[in-house]
Amino acid sequence: MNKCESKYFNTALCMDEALIALLEVKDLQYITIKEICEKAGVNRSTFYLHYETIADLVNEAMESVDTRFQSYFAQDTKTIWDKINGDELKDLVLITGDYLKPYLQFISDNKKVYRAAFRNPNSMQANERYGNLKKYVLQPILKKFKVPSAFWKYYIAYYIEGIMAIIKEWLNHDCSDTVETIAAIIEECVRPTNGTIESTYGE
Repeated sequence: MNKCESKYFNTALCMDEALIALLEVKDLQYITIKEICEKAGVNRSTFYLHYETIADLVNEAMESVDTRFQSYFAQDTKTIWDKINGDELKDLVLITGDYLKPYLQFISDNKKVYRAAFRNPNSMQANERYGNLKKYVLQPILKKFKVPSAFWKYYIAYYIEGIMAIIKEWLNHDCSDTVETIAAIIEECVRPTNGTIESTYGE
C-alpha cells in the first residue's frame, strides 16, 4: 500500500468509526454529514471525495464488518467443518460452543458495531449481520441433521431470535461475562440440564 492509498484507507476508517460511534447514540436519519466530519476530524470536501451520501458510508462500514468477521471465523472453519461432517448424529448438537465462540468473540471485539446495529436494525442491515450466524453456524448443522431446506427458515428464526436476545443483553452489560460463559448459556438454553453452566464456572 503506497502513501496515498494508506492515507485514503485511514481517512475512510476514521469516518467508518465516526459513523458507528454516532449510531450508538442516535438514529441514522438524525445524523448529518457535518457531525460525521467533526467526529472523524475531516472536512466536508474530504467526505465527498470518498462518498456521495451517508448511505454509501454505511455500506462501506458494513462491508468492513463482514470482512473482519470472515477473518475471525476462518481460524476455526476447517476444524468445525470436519467435526460437523465427521460426527455421528447422536453426538452432534445443533448449537455448541465450537461454532459459537468465534462468533461471540467477534461481537465482543466489535461491541460498538453490534450495539449500533441493534439500535438501527434497518440502516445497519441487521439481517445481513445475522446472515453470518446462519451461514457459518446454523445452516451446516441443519443440513447434517437432514432437516428439509424448506423448513430451515423456521428453525433459523427460532434460534436467531433467542441467540440475539442473549447477545443483546450481553452487550447491554458491555460484554462483561466471558465468551465461554455466554456460549455455555446459549448451549444450556438449547440443551437444558447438561451441566454446561456449572462447568464453566468451575462448580
